[in-house]
Amino acid sequence: MLEKSLEGKSSVVKVLIALGFSVLTGVAAQIRIPLFFTPVPITGQTFVVLLTPFLIGPWSVLSQTLYVALGVAGLPWFSGWKAGMSVLLGPTGGYLVGFVLASAFLSKFRAKSFMGKIASLILANFLIIHGLGLIQLTLWFYARGSNPDLWKLLSMSFLPFVPGDLVKIFLLSSIVTRSRSTKE
Repeated sequence: MLEKSLEGKSSVVKVLIALGFSVLTGVAAQIRIPLFFTPVPITGQTFVVLLTPFLIGPWSVLSQTLYVALGVAGLPWFSGWKAGMSVLLGPTGGYLVGFVLASAFLSKFRAKSFMGKIASLILANFLIIHGLGLIQLTLWFYARGSNPDLWKLLSMSFLPFVPGDLVKIFLLSSIVTRSRSTKE
Protein backbone atom coordinates (compact mmCIF):
# COMPACT_ATOMS: atom_id res chain seq x y z
CA MET A 1 0.00 0.00 0.00
CA LEU A 2 1.85 3.06 1.28
CA GLU A 3 5.09 1.05 1.34
CA LYS A 4 5.31 1.05 -2.47
CA SER A 5 4.99 4.82 -2.55
CA LEU A 6 7.88 5.08 -0.07
CA GLU A 7 10.28 3.57 -2.59
CA GLY A 8 12.65 6.24 -3.83
CA LYS A 9 11.67 8.68 -1.07
CA SER A 10 14.37 10.23 1.09
CA SER A 11 15.16 8.83 4.51
CA VAL A 12 13.81 12.03 6.04
CA VAL A 13 10.40 11.43 4.44
CA LYS A 14 10.40 7.80 5.61
CA VAL A 15 11.30 8.81 9.17
CA LEU A 16 8.54 11.45 9.16
CA ILE A 17 6.01 8.87 7.98
CA ALA A 18 7.19 6.47 10.69
CA LEU A 19 6.81 9.29 13.22
CA GLY A 20 3.29 9.90 11.88
CA PHE A 21 2.39 6.29 12.64
CA SER A 22 3.92 6.72 16.12
CA VAL A 23 1.49 9.59 16.63
CA LEU A 24 -1.39 7.42 15.40
CA THR A 25 -0.37 4.76 17.92
CA GLY A 26 -0.35 7.39 20.67
CA VAL A 27 -3.80 8.64 19.65
CA ALA A 28 -5.16 5.08 19.49
CA ALA A 29 -3.72 4.43 22.97
CA GLN A 30 -6.20 6.98 24.31
CA ILE A 31 -9.07 4.83 23.10
CA ARG A 32 -9.17 2.81 26.27
CA ILE A 33 -11.57 0.80 28.33
CA PRO A 34 -10.32 0.17 31.88
CA LEU A 35 -11.21 -3.21 33.34
CA PHE A 36 -11.87 -3.32 37.08
CA PHE A 37 -10.03 -6.64 37.60
CA THR A 38 -6.74 -5.85 35.85
CA PRO A 39 -4.27 -2.99 35.48
CA VAL A 40 -4.27 -3.71 31.73
CA PRO A 41 -6.93 -1.73 29.82
CA ILE A 42 -8.39 -2.53 26.44
CA THR A 43 -6.93 0.00 23.98
CA GLY A 44 -7.07 0.82 20.30
CA GLN A 45 -3.32 0.93 19.84
CA THR A 46 -2.89 -2.73 18.88
CA PHE A 47 -5.00 -2.05 15.78
CA VAL A 48 -2.45 0.56 14.62
CA VAL A 49 0.51 -1.57 15.69
CA LEU A 50 -0.72 -4.56 13.67
CA LEU A 51 -1.75 -2.51 10.63
CA THR A 52 1.39 -0.40 10.28
CA PRO A 53 3.75 -3.15 8.99
CA PHE A 54 1.34 -3.79 6.12
CA LEU A 55 1.31 -0.09 5.26
CA ILE A 56 4.94 0.99 5.66
CA GLY A 57 6.83 -2.31 5.92
CA PRO A 58 10.05 -2.31 7.93
CA TRP A 59 9.61 1.38 8.79
CA SER A 60 6.92 0.21 11.21
CA VAL A 61 9.69 -0.99 13.53
CA LEU A 62 11.05 2.56 13.69
CA SER A 63 7.50 3.82 14.21
CA GLN A 64 6.93 1.64 17.27
CA THR A 65 10.46 2.21 18.57
CA LEU A 66 9.84 5.97 18.41
CA TYR A 67 6.48 5.51 20.12
CA VAL A 68 8.07 3.67 23.05
CA ALA A 69 11.24 5.79 23.23
CA LEU A 70 9.42 9.13 23.11
CA GLY A 71 6.89 7.90 25.66
CA VAL A 72 9.66 6.79 28.00
CA ALA A 73 11.40 10.14 27.43
CA GLY A 74 8.31 11.93 28.73
CA LEU A 75 5.85 12.43 25.88
CA PRO A 76 2.50 11.58 27.53
CA TRP A 77 0.98 9.42 24.83
CA PHE A 78 0.88 6.01 26.45
CA SER A 79 -2.60 4.82 27.43
CA GLY A 80 -4.27 7.27 29.80
CA TRP A 81 -1.90 10.09 28.78
CA LYS A 82 0.93 8.51 30.76
CA ALA A 83 4.65 8.74 30.09
CA GLY A 84 8.01 7.77 31.55
CA MET A 85 10.11 4.77 32.40
CA SER A 86 7.62 3.82 35.11
CA VAL A 87 5.14 2.85 32.38
CA LEU A 88 7.72 0.62 30.68
CA LEU A 89 8.54 -1.00 34.03
CA GLY A 90 4.88 -1.14 35.07
CA PRO A 91 2.21 -3.78 34.45
CA THR A 92 1.75 -2.88 30.77
CA GLY A 93 5.40 -2.39 29.77
CA GLY A 94 5.68 -5.82 28.18
CA TYR A 95 2.98 -4.91 25.69
CA LEU A 96 4.97 -1.83 24.65
CA VAL A 97 8.07 -3.93 23.99
CA GLY A 98 5.82 -6.39 22.20
CA PHE A 99 4.68 -3.63 19.83
CA VAL A 100 8.24 -3.18 18.55
CA LEU A 101 8.89 -6.91 18.20
CA ALA A 102 5.49 -7.60 16.62
CA SER A 103 6.20 -4.86 14.06
CA ALA A 104 9.55 -6.48 13.25
CA PHE A 105 7.91 -9.90 12.91
CA LEU A 106 5.08 -8.66 10.68
CA SER A 107 7.49 -6.63 8.54
CA LYS A 108 9.51 -9.76 7.90
CA PHE A 109 6.68 -12.30 7.54
CA ARG A 110 3.87 -10.63 5.62
CA ALA A 111 1.84 -13.35 3.99
CA LYS A 112 -0.02 -12.73 0.74
CA SER A 113 -3.12 -14.83 1.39
CA PHE A 114 -5.98 -13.94 3.72
CA MET A 115 -5.35 -17.00 5.92
CA GLY A 116 -1.61 -16.35 5.94
CA LYS A 117 -2.23 -12.81 7.14
CA ILE A 118 -4.54 -14.10 9.86
CA ALA A 119 -1.89 -16.60 10.98
CA SER A 120 0.88 -13.99 11.11
CA LEU A 121 -1.38 -11.49 12.90
CA ILE A 122 -2.40 -14.13 15.46
CA LEU A 123 1.24 -14.97 16.14
CA ALA A 124 2.25 -11.30 16.41
CA ASN A 125 -0.69 -10.37 18.62
CA PHE A 126 -1.06 -13.35 20.92
CA LEU A 127 2.43 -14.82 21.07
CA ILE A 128 4.56 -11.67 20.89
CA ILE A 129 2.45 -8.81 22.28
CA HIS A 130 0.39 -10.75 24.82
CA GLY A 131 3.26 -13.11 25.63
CA LEU A 132 5.54 -10.23 26.59
CA GLY A 133 2.64 -8.52 28.33
CA LEU A 134 2.07 -11.63 30.46
CA ILE A 135 5.77 -11.87 31.34
CA GLN A 136 5.98 -8.20 32.38
CA LEU A 137 2.75 -8.36 34.36
CA THR A 138 4.09 -11.42 36.21
CA LEU A 139 7.38 -9.65 37.00
CA TRP A 140 5.47 -6.57 38.13
CA PHE A 141 3.40 -8.64 40.57
CA TYR A 142 6.49 -10.43 41.90
CA ALA A 143 8.26 -7.08 42.41
CA ARG A 144 5.28 -5.97 44.51
CA GLY A 145 5.47 -9.11 46.66
CA SER A 146 2.49 -10.84 45.08
CA ASN A 147 2.54 -14.30 43.55
CA PRO A 148 -0.64 -14.79 41.48
CA ASP A 149 -1.24 -18.18 39.90
CA LEU A 150 -1.18 -18.71 36.14
CA TRP A 151 -4.98 -18.65 35.81
CA LYS A 152 -5.20 -15.26 37.52
CA LEU A 153 -2.40 -13.89 35.32
CA LEU A 154 -4.08 -15.18 32.15
CA SER A 155 -7.42 -13.74 33.24
CA MET A 156 -5.76 -10.34 33.72
CA SER A 157 -3.44 -10.18 30.71
CA PHE A 158 -4.80 -12.42 27.98
CA LEU A 159 -8.29 -13.91 28.18
CA PRO A 160 -10.35 -10.68 28.32
CA PHE A 161 -8.62 -9.45 25.16
CA VAL A 162 -9.08 -12.51 22.94
CA PRO A 163 -12.54 -11.69 21.49
CA GLY A 164 -11.71 -8.07 20.59
CA ASP A 165 -8.28 -8.99 19.27
CA LEU A 166 -9.74 -11.69 17.04
CA VAL A 167 -12.18 -9.13 15.61
CA LYS A 168 -9.26 -6.73 14.99
CA ILE A 169 -7.23 -9.48 13.32
CA PHE A 170 -10.02 -10.52 10.94
CA LEU A 171 -10.82 -6.89 10.17
CA LEU A 172 -7.15 -6.04 9.53
CA SER A 173 -6.63 -9.10 7.36
CA SER A 174 -9.71 -8.24 5.31
CA ILE A 175 -8.68 -4.60 4.88
CA VAL A 176 -5.11 -5.42 3.88
CA THR A 177 -6.07 -8.30 1.59
CA ARG A 178 -8.77 -6.27 -0.19
CA SER A 179 -6.65 -3.19 -0.64
CA ARG A 180 -3.75 -5.25 -2.00
CA SER A 181 -6.01 -7.12 -4.42
CA THR A 182 -7.49 -3.87 -5.75
CA LYS A 183 -3.99 -2.44 -6.29
CA GLU A 184 -2.72 -5.47 -8.19
